[in-house]
Amino acid sequence: MQATMKRLVLYPALTGLLLLASVVAQAQPENFEFGVIVQAAQVDGGENSLQQAINISNEDNLAFVVANGIKSDSENCSDNAYSRSRKIFGRSENALIVSLVASDWVNCKTKNGKSIAIERLNRVRDLFFADDVSFGNTGISLIRQSSSAKFRSYAENARWEYGDILFATINLPADNNHYLPEAGRNSEFEDRAIANREWLERIFTHAAQRKNQAIVLFCDGNPLVAPDAAKLAKLKGRRDGFVEMRKQLTALAKKFPGKVLLLHGQKQAKSQAIQWQANIGSMGVNTGWAKIRVQPQSRIPFRSLPVSNTKD
Repeated sequence: MQATMKRLVLYPALTGLLLLASVVAQAQPENFEFGVIVQAAQVDGGENSLQQAINISNEDNLAFVVANGIKSDSENCSDNAYSRSRKIFGRSENALIVSLVASDWVNCKTKNGKSIAIERLNRVRDLFFADDVSFGNTGISLIRQSSSAKFRSYAENARWEYGDILFATINLPADNNHYLPEAGRNSEFEDRAIANREWLERIFTHAAQRKNQAIVLFCDGNPLVAPDAAKLAKLKGRRDGFVEMRKQLTALAKKFPGKVLLLHGQKQAKSQAIQWQANIGSMGVNTGWAKIRVQPQSRIPFRSLPVSNTKD
């Protein structure tokens, strides 16, 4: 059953909370669709690919859209590039949530080739994650990990509920989760690993308490794929940066009674097709955009729909 009207704005309120909860429940259909946009380079004609994807997704009445990436790797890491994307996000007719990828911060360097990843990560946090509500003309309230004093810096990790499904973003950049073979403490990787471990645990705990029927996670790298010997030899430090996340995710999913879907930005054998192993599904969206239909009562509650990446 398709939604026949735009979602209501779901802003937090101090008064009328019970009434708002009732309205929200009525506004969210049992079956719905959402979109995932990947920031590519430029498309034919020079139009910004992000703006084109937003324009196409605006033609659908979606529950929300997740932008998996602020900018492409071919764009610089300037404030102007960030601000341009921020303005485009604001033009979305659907609620839009941002999920970070490596090109947003990990790959950022000075003209001399010096990494400015940490400085740029902090900058995008200020620009894109200061509010607890999505971008777009309709809004969805978000719970950020930064609401916890111990993890105040990790505002990019957010969760929300729609149609009895729990959705969440988690900062897992490709390639190799920003693990660096530096002498001494690999501080950014290690600190974020602690935050992500707590965040993932909190996501599954919340889903169990709320009796959510499924969990959907959005990220950049695919932690479910273990590198083979050849791949491992090429990695920085010859160390799998996703090994802890992979073990935790599979362990938590094994205890969870519903389905867990991981939507990431990496290529896979079958392009834009959900691949299932036990109750964990994985799908790589690495070009254009994808649309997912959610039918919670079905045995397989998620289905990828064919979409056009060009506007007629």
